[in-house]
Amino acid sequence: MSRTILPLEKFSDPDITAKGERRASVSFRSLETLWINTGTLCNIECAHCYIHSSPTEDRLSYITAAEVARFLDEIGREKLGTREIGFTGGEPFMNPDLIAMAADALGRGHEVLILTNAMQPMMRPAPRAGLLRLKEAHDARLRLRVSLDHYTEKLHDRERGPGSFARTMAGLRFLAREGFAFSVAGRTIHGEGEATERAGFAALFAREKIPVEANDPGALVLFPEMDEKADVPEITTACWGILHVDPATVMCATSRMVVKRKGDASPRVVACTLIPDDPQFDLGETLAESFRPVKLNHRHCAKFCVLGGGSCSAG
Repeated sequence: MSRTILPLEKFSDPDITAKGERRASVSFRSLETLWINTGTLCNIECAHCYIHSSPTEDRLSYITAAEVARFLDEIGREKLGTREIGFTGGEPFMNPDLIAMAADALGRGHEVLILTNAMQPMMRPAPRAGLLRLKEAHDARLRLRVSLDHYTEKLHDRERGPGSFARTMAGLRFLAREGFAFSVAGRTIHGEGEATERAGFAALFAREKIPVEANDPGALVLFPEMDEKADVPEITTACWGILHVDPATVMCATSRMVVKRKGDASPRVVACTLIPDDPQFDLGETLAESFRPVKLNHRHCAKFCVLGGGSCSAG
């Protein structure tokens, strides 16, 4: 009696795609960027948040300055040469230790990148004062990337809630007025071509005197949508040649992220900023444990990193 072999579903096997082809993986090269997830709590709840942050979502707890220092110590002790420490969330400025963590990283010679919506958590007196101190001491080694989903109030607020555009613009004006180094992150979820979107942002920046060059992909980063239900192709070993993509350029070749899960005694290291919850991308308690190949067994690997060419780093 013959046995029926059911076809695989996409992203169900770490080694083989649904078509039976060998799944691609990315080898670790060097730790250029270490991301710190400050926690999933956020001051707003976006309609399409890839990490499902909200004012009540605390499955990733606030990480502390002492916990982050342990990983910075490892970078120094092992002479990893890490250029950049990035802080993401949630909203990083919700974490009361953010300024202390950024100061520690900057004080050790790293560059620091903070991803933020530039709204009330950043604009409270204490965080503003802390940012100004860090800028005075470290200047352009401190950078911020502000999320502004669209250049119109209507479409931005449709994603992030009424009034969010105005509050983010107030934060951007503060950063511009005080001479901070910053960039802007938009999203290609509105059905516009890239040229149209960049032109719209350029007009907004000119009108508001925001010193961001909209035609520079590093200054205005346009991220693709990361729909967890979208039908996207799986990345096979043959795709590198077909797509003319070097696996060394994929984010997990040069970065890792530290998360503190609610209820855990200590933080964990995961493969990247996009997939903090999938256990197959949990790589251990130390940086050294995490330096092994990452199998691209998630739709975000395909849509964002390989096909979209996305990277969360500033460099």
